[in-house]
Amino acid sequence: MPAFGASVTQTHRRTKSNGAVSDHIDPHDAAFRKYSLNNLVTMDTTNLSTLSANGDAIIEKRKHKVCIATCNRADYSKLGPIMIAIEKDPDMILQTIVLGCHLIDDYGSTYRLIEQDGLNIDSRLHTIVRGEDEAAMVESIGLAMVKLPDVLLRLQPDILVVHGDRFDALSLAATAALMNIRILHIEGGEVSGTIDDSIRHAITKLSHYHICCTERAHSRLLAMCEDNERIMLAGCTSYDMLLTAKVRDCDDLIHKWVGPEAEKQDYIIALQHPVTTNIKHSITMFGLMLDALLTFDKKVVILFPNIDAGSKEMTRIMRLKGIEHHPNFRPAKHIPFEEFIILVANAGCMIGNSSAGVREAGAFGTPVVNLGSRQTGRETGENVLHCREADTTQKILHSLEIQYQKQFPPSYIYGDGHAIPRIIKFIKNIDVDKEIQKGFVFPPMPESISKDIDHILETQSALAVDMGGTQLRVAIVSNEGEIKHLESRSTPDNNESRLRTLMEMLVDASQKAIGLSCRILGVGISTGGRVNPREGIVMHATKAIEGWNNIDLRTPISSKLHLPVWVDNDGNCAALGEKKFGFGKNSANFITIATGTGIGGGYIQDGKLLHGTNFCAAELGHTKVSMDGPECLCGGRGCLESYSSGGALQREAKALMKEGELVVNGMKIGAKEEITAKHLIQSAKLGNTKAQAVLNIGARALATATISLLHILNPSMIVLSGHFAPIYHEEVSKTINREALDSAKGVEIRVSELKEPALLGAASLVLEYATRRTY
Repeated sequence: MPAFGASVTQTHRRTKSNGAVSDHIDPHDAAFRKYSLNNLVTMDTTNLSTLSANGDAIIEKRKHKVCIATCNRADYSKLGPIMIAIEKDPDMILQTIVLGCHLIDDYGSTYRLIEQDGLNIDSRLHTIVRGEDEAAMVESIGLAMVKLPDVLLRLQPDILVVHGDRFDALSLAATAALMNIRILHIEGGEVSGTIDDSIRHAITKLSHYHICCTERAHSRLLAMCEDNERIMLAGCTSYDMLLTAKVRDCDDLIHKWVGPEAEKQDYIIALQHPVTTNIKHSITMFGLMLDALLTFDKKVVILFPNIDAGSKEMTRIMRLKGIEHHPNFRPAKHIPFEEFIILVANAGCMIGNSSAGVREAGAFGTPVVNLGSRQTGRETGENVLHCREADTTQKILHSLEIQYQKQFPPSYIYGDGHAIPRIIKFIKNIDVDKEIQKGFVFPPMPESISKDIDHILETQSALAVDMGGTQLRVAIVSNEGEIKHLESRSTPDNNESRLRTLMEMLVDASQKAIGLSCRILGVGISTGGRVNPREGIVMHATKAIEGWNNIDLRTPISSKLHLPVWVDNDGNCAALGEKKFGFGKNSANFITIATGTGIGGGYIQDGKLLHGTNFCAAELGHTKVSMDGPECLCGGRGCLESYSSGGALQREAKALMKEGELVVNGMKIGAKEEITAKHLIQSAKLGNTKAQAVLNIGARALATATISLLHILNPSMIVLSGHFAPIYHEEVSKTINREALDSAKGVEIRVSELKEPALLGAASLVLEYATRRTY
């Protein structure tokens, strides 16, 4: 049974392929927990103050004025129980508007049912233009909208309750919405496959609050961007009566409506309405149904169709076939709902296209033959057999033969018998003094770009972050790649201090952006390690930033600065920076190889950055260039990074220093000065052949990896960036031209001209997405 009165998203479960069951958390999940049957929370309504005789303030609750508009016998069966409950509630005032078919004699003058229930009718509006065709329906809507404003101005309701998908309800919702009256829609989110769907969903969009009956209806409301805080999964109100009705001791009632000889399960209930989107076909199908019933030769209680376009022709067919005077048929304009459900519960079968066959009949397991498309899409129990084409008498007759007097278990898709108390609590919980403007919950999407004079005068810019092992840098970078402001601090040695320092620097930069007339579009962060750019999380760090693992950067920064935040690996950022500001501007397929303390890179394919399945694409530093070789920081051997990175060159420089072969004439190294790659490069420039040999090995290793990339990915260009790019460039180019396939020899190898590739790459995360929506 659905979790009526509780959050649908709490109880909805999915079955995995391995048979395990997992909870599914809906992104809209919110306030339904408040409305479970045993834990309904009611907030105080507006308080009004009056003065007692001694001058003390007396706080009184202002009563909610709840106006319920009912249009026909069907919607009153759903709205009536709510109206009676409101009438009895001391904290609410019931107002009643009656319109539509209620006031037409041909349809039973069913407004009398409201009076019989002891309810006062505040306004009777004759809104039906007779004709029973499409034009008459439209004219009826217009007539209602002409009359309703005066009534609503007089009543001044806090909330207007409308039901379902009838055209009368559409006129009510449109009028109330334009008059700034809160609308509560009953039974939104359902589908039936006719014009009623369009009307129902239009009413949903006009309504501020929603009562739905099934989990699927609730899901559809969320899909239509309705606010979960304003939706109540209560179940169908008619089930409150269905599940408590005494339906077995009913022989007299059956004799009254079916005939003195009739017995339980020895008759059929027929109820078919026009389908306004295909009137001709629905009239033909109605005639075929009557022919099948005549042939089937059982007792039939047949109700007249509703007032939709086509109903006049259907009534004419009944008369042409002599249904009104046939001994097996008992035509009825209206049957009181409490008697109707007893007849349904004891029928041998129900046939037609009424929602009663889908909803009410299911509560008793009564067999149903559903004809045509009018209920297509509605949830049904196993008691319903669909005859969707229904284009021959024989097909309908065969369906009757299958279903008649068959036994089915009850289904509780539409309710558990406790809808009314939930709805009353929900209504009382509405704050009628809050702003009435309706909001929608759209899926996440980039904010639209709006222009005003300040934006035109401001420079579109990004806050760019370069999170390195030794230095933490924050810059303001313009859309043209100009660094407007740059601050650098030493990278703290623990995560808490790193985040605190980063936040301080970002806040400072945001303030400076105002003075520089820079409009900050977002924050881009370049960091070492493996990054999940979708979530903005650093998954695994390099050893250069010890402990920088499982760090959510997006959430705290976005919450603090109220800006979108993008995070990516430093190698990927180098590629993106090149794409926006460097040689990659006019290239759709290229690879950037970043040479620094480590070796990284990024691959642009068809104009987009390739991340890979686990966000580790283009981990170029760990491309194998030797079956054996120096040990890499990753734990392996023969990686490119163990030959060509700054760390590898530092290792070799220290080895030469230890052997006394690093320092040559013209070099000076302090006693406490740390030996780094720059000393190796300096020594090579001064003619040290052993230092130059180390650099050549690093260059050839880089060339070997690059040749593999050329053969596998066939890019149009390779861009070398970072500190060692100029040093390696010549040897890499020579090796490629000597050893690569002919098809790869012509690929351009270029040295990046970007002075700050990490910061420009981080800025491009923001600028490329926020201005062009391409990242």
